[in-house]
Amino acid sequence: MSIFDIHFLFVIIMSAFIGGAAGYLGSLMLTKKMALVGGAFGHLALPGIALALLYGFDVSLGAIIFLIIGMLLMYFLKKKSNLSMEVLSAVVFTSSLSIAWIFLPEKNAPALIGDVSHISWNAIIISIILSIVVIIITKYIVKPIMLISFSEDISKTLGININKYNFLFLASIVLVTALGVRIIGGLMTVALIAIPAATSRNMNQHLSSYTILALLFGAVSAGVGVYMSSLTTLPPGSLIVIVSTIFFVGSLFFKNK
Repeated sequence: MSIFDIHFLFVIIMSAFIGGAAGYLGSLMLTKKMALVGGAFGHLALPGIALALLYGFDVSLGAIIFLIIGMLLMYFLKKKSNLSMEVLSAVVFTSSLSIAWIFLPEKNAPALIGDVSHISWNAIIISIILSIVVIIITKYIVKPIMLISFSEDISKTLGININKYNFLFLASIVLVTALGVRIIGGLMTVALIAIPAATSRNMNQHLSSYTILALLFGAVSAGVGVYMSSLTTLPPGSLIVIVSTIFFVGSLFFKNK
């Protein structure tokens, strides 16, 4: 595919939006020490991906069904227990991973590391819109979530609805994971979330610029990775991670300097 192909150009734009949304949300997750939860959510999507491949419907649709079920389950368990989100996600995602391998058609396993070869215009437009929604929600919740992480008691005193913001936070993770499945697959979604945020953290500690840099690194990594996949036979998911990792390594030198 050529970058002058209008459809493929919009695939790159879509990927950049998804990567940007993931990086932006990832900056908040990294600050809350929840970056690895993105990986757990990626695995949680696998049963839905498996069923989508088995019955021939959209992988993002299959993913989001199981992600919503998992999100509601984790939200309920969080309210009913004192366990951390990492522990709860480990319980939920290992169960879902076991279910996935029962249903997953072996010949379609490569789709788990990303596939942009058959994306409809409707899917492109919806993915861009949902990516913008994730960015807007993240901007809305970033300060309250930070305060909740610092002290739930102070947050309650200030009248902050903790359950509401935690729910919006989990819903954003669900959305960005379901979108990420399309370009990077269910096995590596944590890379979309964690690596751009870590790269940005190396370069800037100020909250506002740190989150914007994470968005930019995520967008560029995804866009460049998908474009490079059109020039090679390599899957987009792998190339997105490689490009993102190169930025991360470069940020280490910047940090040292």
